[in-house]
Amino acid sequence: MACVGDPAPSWPLPERTDVRDRLLAAYAGRSGYHDATHLAEVAARLEELGRGDDTVLLLAAWFHDAVYDGQPGAEERSAQLAETELAAEGAGGLDVAEIARLVRLTENHDPDESDERGAALCDADLAILAADPARYRDYAAGVRADYAAHSDADFRAGRLAVLEELAAREALFRTAYARRHWEARARTNVAAEISALR
Repeated sequence: MACVGDPAPSWPLPERTDVRDRLLAAYAGRSGYHDATHLAEVAARLEELGRGDDTVLLLAAWFHDAVYDGQPGAEERSAQLAETELAAEGAGGLDVAEIARLVRLTENHDPDESDERGAALCDADLAILAADPARYRDYAAGVRADYAAHSDADFRAGRLAVLEELAAREALFRTAYARRHWEARARTNVAAEISALR
């Protein structure tokens, strides 16, 4: 899985480019993993999953890390931002509650089995786990940068807890495509990072 670079994904609300510009500024001002490259990669993975034309999903991707400060509750704050920004005039009668719900799912990446949109967004967000080794190393270093305020010991403990919880799942991904194309490499990468952290 190649890195798709920094170009922003397509913005589905031409009448609300002000929102797009605020989101781009938020993503561009970061030095860790959750930056504009991550946004572009998530949108590209939605396209790969055949969901790139779903406006609700694309907006959830744009907002899912809109607030990212390494503190608990970032997904909730991102969902609230989506509710505020998209409830304003000019949002085109979108299902804002659905967009915010999807954003909230990216906290634990555990959608219900029948939740096709939730599965697609969570899989697109976790697809980085299946990156080639060089991109995965960059990703892991970026995550460490996201949590630069934490000591090495605290970061290691927190990161291990997240990775071990993921590794214990029956499947990392929910969609059939992601399981077929991403699962094996993702498990290899996660196991290697767990081993290095231990």
